[in-house]
Amino acid sequence: MKILDRYIAKNFLYGYCIVLFVMIGMFLTIDLFMHLDEFAELLTEHPELNLTVKDVAVDIVRFYSIRCILWYKDMAGMIIVIAAVFSLSRMTRNNELIAVMASGVNLKRILAPILLLVLFLTGLMVVDQEFVIPRYAYQLTQKHDDYSNNEAYDIWFMGDNEGSLFCSPKYAEATRILSEPIIILRESAEGVEDVYRVTGKITAASAVYDPQRKGWVFTEGQRVMLAEDQLEATSGQISEPIDFYPSTLTADDIPIRKREGFKSLLSLRQLTELEKNAGARKTDLAELALQKHNRITDPIVNLIMLMVALPVLVCRDPKAMKTAVLISFLTTTSCFLVVFVCRLFATEVFFGQVRPALWAWLPIFIFFPIAIIEIDSMKT
Repeated sequence: MKILDRYIAKNFLYGYCIVLFVMIGMFLTIDLFMHLDEFAELLTEHPELNLTVKDVAVDIVRFYSIRCILWYKDMAGMIIVIAAVFSLSRMTRNNELIAVMASGVNLKRILAPILLLVLFLTGLMVVDQEFVIPRYAYQLTQKHDDYSNNEAYDIWFMGDNEGSLFCSPKYAEATRILSEPIIILRESAEGVEDVYRVTGKITAASAVYDPQRKGWVFTEGQRVMLAEDQLEATSGQISEPIDFYPSTLTADDIPIRKREGFKSLLSLRQLTELEKNAGARKTDLAELALQKHNRITDPIVNLIMLMVALPVLVCRDPKAMKTAVLISFLTTTSCFLVVFVCRLFATEVFFGQVRPALWAWLPIFIFFPIAIIEIDSMKT
């Protein structure tokens, strides 16, 4: 059986590599064709950068090399199914499945090496999602004509647990320095939930986070406090110097909070941290819960899609292969559609409640029994 397992595994990996490079290449070609003018603008509209054609070419290679890790995660499930179709249809066309049956081997045994390889490839997808993509999250949020590779960006109205709002035109991740920060000081209004009253503001030339003191150390910091009957600061008010401000918003929190709009780029650990942070928007808690459950359900759904498609593809008659391929793609597509619809409604309110966990697991509840029935009804 080891020889047969190696042969089936070799066929599957051969088809997997072909499908992977074809689909990645197709996405890359289409995206490059649609945005080639934006790369060209780096030469014509940004003369201050002194870029050459070689520099732009290197930037294109860098941009799409990073982009491929995101495309791989998004297409991993479909690539596995198409690779299985490719390898099994090839074996059926050459009447190899009939030879396997003639040797007394159960056709269900053929599925074992494929499922084993799929488990390994699904693990690669999980590693890509949890460790590789979060590392390049900043680059993945860049636009096509953004040449800068420095992880520096602006932050606006980012809150901490006390209700204070942090603003800065530039935050450098490497040095963890806020440039020209403005901190709007607020306190909770009594008796009213999620309503705050502005009590003052802090301005500074720069600020750096001190993990030992658990707060921000200012350079040329100034604080202006408002009286209870004042609505805004006036030029006549007196400011006082300040060199330190304690806050639960840390330097490590800022990149996560900045990218919360791109929750699919965050790891499960980062999503958990973002969910526990009281400064996070409460309206996004349902979406955060959905993303956390999807990190668990996505690999399972990919496996179930394959389990639904494989029994149909293992047919003995080459003439029936086209019908089997069509049925497998229809079942796989229906699974994708169910997953899409469930995610679409996962954060909506039904009967006064939001249940993202139920919607995330619903495709598994629907298609897992179908996969078991398909495998049990295989003609071996």
